[in-house]
Amino acid sequence: MTKPIGIGVIGMGWMGTTHSRSYLGIPSRFEEDDIRPRLVICADAVEARAQRAKQNIGFEEYTTNWHDVINHPEVQVVNIATPNDQHLEIVKAAAAAGKHIFCEKPVGRNPQETAEIEYAARKAGVFSFVGYNYRWAPVVQYARQFIQEGNLGELTHYRGRFFCMYGSNPYSVLSWRFQQEYAGLGTLGDLMSHACDMAHMIAGPIKRVVANRETFIKQRPLSTPGEGTHFTTRTDGPFGDVTNEDYVSVLVQFANGAHGTLEACRVIFGPVVEMAFEVNGRKGAISWDFERMNEMKMYLPDGVPGHEGYVRVLSNPEHHPFHGPFNPAPGTGLGYDDLKTIEAHEFLRSIVDGKQRAPSFADALAVAEFQDAVQRSWETGAWADVVSLRR
Repeated sequence: MTKPIGIGVIGMGWMGTTHSRSYLGIPSRFEEDDIRPRLVICADAVEARAQRAKQNIGFEEYTTNWHDVINHPEVQVVNIATPNDQHLEIVKAAAAAGKHIFCEKPVGRNPQETAEIEYAARKAGVFSFVGYNYRWAPVVQYARQFIQEGNLGELTHYRGRFFCMYGSNPYSVLSWRFQQEYAGLGTLGDLMSHACDMAHMIAGPIKRVVANRETFIKQRPLSTPGEGTHFTTRTDGPFGDVTNEDYVSVLVQFANGAHGTLEACRVIFGPVVEMAFEVNGRKGAISWDFERMNEMKMYLPDGVPGHEGYVRVLSNPEHHPFHGPFNPAPGTGLGYDDLKTIEAHEFLRSIVDGKQRAPSFADALAVAEFQDAVQRSWETGAWADVVSLRR
């Protein structure tokens, strides 16, 4: 049996607890890989949250000082699920200590921080991973393989978006996500990072962009530190200023010659979690939406009259090995937490096999390079080339 891999999680809010649960699911879902995560220690500045995680999830220890996680001799993996302003410092410390690192997106508050984080991990020679979890839906993995095999022909169009209502209520509290000091970029960092990563995975690297932005809700009620999430609301004030963007739209040109759009918004009214894409080639097309995660639409004309149009395809164990460990039956769907378990499994496989898998900090840097071009386009109102930020 493989020696257990010691896990330390920093930040025990909703995302930190989700990550922690994901490690627990690996042994029963992926038995053949014999990967045994061990939840050694969790950290949160709010002691009640850290203590609750130890009790409910099964960590051996808890602390209010994240340095204790880095310095723990039984910790091999540091999992970072804190607000964005803490990522750089924690990653540097973990990399210097030789720990492998999982960091939630966005990795840095801005492209420059992400470049610094990628460099720190690469210089230290540790494995890294990023929480671009939507890519792990089995039908998405199948779509990627289908396209790579040339079944859609030359790609001509790609439209990606992430429309989410979490900030649509003007009384949603002014959490760290709405403040540049803590989050850095707003929707460009939070939601658009997912849309961009998906575009890179499905259609390839982006060559140049021209972009717009808007902050629709300019003030929000102040939050209570350590309580609630970005879904929490209150109407009794006082209010504070929102200091990053609610909405981003980008016209893109891919390196392979395809054209398209990427769009994201956290205050749009209607779509709940519409993380979606449509890709068109000269032989067919594919469409997918996370709100219907376990199905996709495919258009593959066969020349038979009356066969024009999209066909609905349900997730199936034949599409990708990720489906089978959760549900052996076709059409029996997976959920969000299952994607996080797949994600954690792929990260730990990197460590066990000694081979870096995607998405690593290198993939996060590719997203950051896109974000850098978007910001330059905001300032000039013109097209901007995507350029390397690699140190």
